Amino acid sequence: MKAASKKVIELRPTAPTMQDVARRAGVSSMTVSRALRDGASIATDTRRKIMAAVEELGYVLDQSAGSLSSKRTGFVAAIIPSINNSNFADTARGLTDALEGAGLQLLMGYADYSIEKEEALIEAMLRRRPEAIVVTGGKHTDRGRKLLEQSGIPVIETWDMPPKPVRHVVGFSNADAAAALVKYLHNKGYRKIAFIGGTTNRDTRGADRRAGYEAAMNALGLEERRVISFGTPPISMKQGGEAIVRLIEQWPEVEAAICVSDLSAFGALVECQRRNWPVPQRIALAGFGDFEISSCSHPTLTTVGVNCYDIGNQTGMLLLQAIDGERKGKPLQPETIITDYAVIARQSA
Repeated sequence: MKAASKKVIELRPTAPTMQDVARRAGVSSMTVSRALRDGASIATDTRRKIMAAVEELGYVLDQSAGSLSSKRTGFVAAIIPSINNSNFADTARGLTDALEGAGLQLLMGYADYSIEKEEALIEAMLRRRPEAIVVTGGKHTDRGRKLLEQSGIPVIETWDMPPKPVRHVVGFSNADAAAALVKYLHNKGYRKIAFIGGTTNRDTRGADRRAGYEAAMNALGLEERRVISFGTPPISMKQGGEAIVRLIEQWPEVEAAICVSDLSAFGALVECQRRNWPVPQRIALAGFGDFEISSCSHPTLTTVGVNCYDIGNQTGMLLLQAIDGERKGKPLQPETIITDYAVIARQSA
């Protein structure tokens, strides 16, 4: 479903130019151009002023000169956390299918679950002046966000529901989805429920799922938190297995565990089988993402299903509307499209 469009027409900033940087730094455009080229001889104080202006304005050097008189470069950029995650692969496929026939190519980069790497990719992509950019998640470095805000092109954040979107959003609340899983387990009679996730907030969607777990536990009056932080995101099957052992050693009374992803849940399941801990009799397990492995395991894994292809396809269709608006000089007002998720009840819980 779509959120109501804003009634107030917003004046969206255009991408800052080299002339803007020159005015801010009090130098000529030619001096700015020289300062931003490798090996150019520029006085230290002058370079410092120019780079400060670049940082303040969120300017990105245009390396695609000659192709922008019509503001049509024929490609859009997309940044995903991982290239070996089937969920994000499905999202990319949905995005590509939506663009098919529109004369647009997709340039993709992966950030390895790092907002610092995402920032570098945003800058590298914007140097080629894409007609739009798609990013995964709503958390960015301060500079990364500024680059997106000042890009002058449509920006779509996916797989998340950020409180302060840069522009457009296609996604869902990871916190709400995890909370729905806690409530499902509670309705099944489980009370001593744990959460297994990574050691850092590098996976921001994983951090949101943990926050959703904690909020739901609090709302249900289940005060004791049993949280295992193990491994650097994304959590692997092996780390999921090691984490479930640590969980049961620390809280032997635990009845159920929510894992941050299906891969970690499958690793936990295999380790339970290795140790003759029957699932769900000894401990119930649940994952997140509805990976193929969750429906093929024995027992099958309870999880949260997300329509990954639809996220990409809806993003692509919104992106085409936004690009069309840019070309006609009528920028599309910010839109939020909320995609579906659902708890998929299987044998493990």
